[in-house]
Amino acid sequence: MSKHCPNSILKPQTALLYLFAVLGLCRPGMAQQVSFALLPPHTTAIEPAPMTPVQTTTLPEAPGDHRFWDRGNSFLFATSAAFSAADFVVTRDNLRAGGQELNPVVTVFGRSSAGLALNFAGETAGVVAVSYFLHKTGHHKMERAVSMVNIGASASAVSFGMAHR
Repeated sequence: MSKHCPNSILKPQTALLYLFAVLGLCRPGMAQQVSFALLPPHTTAIEPAPMTPVQTTTLPEAPGDHRFWDRGNSFLFATSAAFSAADFVVTRDNLRAGGQELNPVVTVFGRSSAGLALNFAGETAGVVAVSYFLHKTGHHKMERAVSMVNIGASASAVSFGMAHR
């Protein structure tokens, strides 16, 4: 039983046929040329444009422009810090109870409570630093997205840690 191939346009012979047909139809359009005899003669000299002084104006703020420590970022950073603190507490309690850390980066720091606290404090500082960099480069939506992703990751880690006690 033979199957009909619905995408026969992809066969090499058919593709070449379509290519030559398109190129053949484009040829009359490429043959159109302007006759230089029909152009007016250059009798007038080109005069320079008059010089005008440049006026300095201040541009209005773009809709995405805002201060870095505005209400939205402050709320996101506080929420990120709170979830990182909760993640620290849950991770420390699970490790003390004989649990195992699944994040390979945190495993390096997880041998002591001070190292674990340093990891989560560094994570929070890193979120603020990356957000500040994105703010300075004009990526205001991504600046807030960094905090939101960190909040989501910390919230899922806290939920996973609480469920697997």
